[in-house]
Amino acid sequence: MARECAVCGKGVAKGNKIETRGKAKYLGGVGTKITGKTRREFRPNLQNVKITAKNGGNTHARVCTRCLRSGAVTKAVKQKPFQLPKGK
Repeated sequence: MARECAVCGKGVAKGNKIETRGKAKYLGGVGTKITGKTRREFRPNLQNVKITAKNGGNTHARVCTRCLRSGAVTKAVKQKPFQLPKGK
């Protein structure tokens, strides 16, 4: 729950950090060698945002940036936009 998107459920993924040494062949070297592999975590980019819920109310949620950019959630409006008074 702590490191998970409230909309899509994206969470922590496990992977390897690969350490290399040497110069690549296309740069004129003899090639790179792997000197170590260690486990690591790939964490999602979560943001604490105030969003508008489906029932019309506002609530706070931890949402990944992909859901924010795609429009899966709508951020809550802080203030109504200014409107000119109607003429006579």
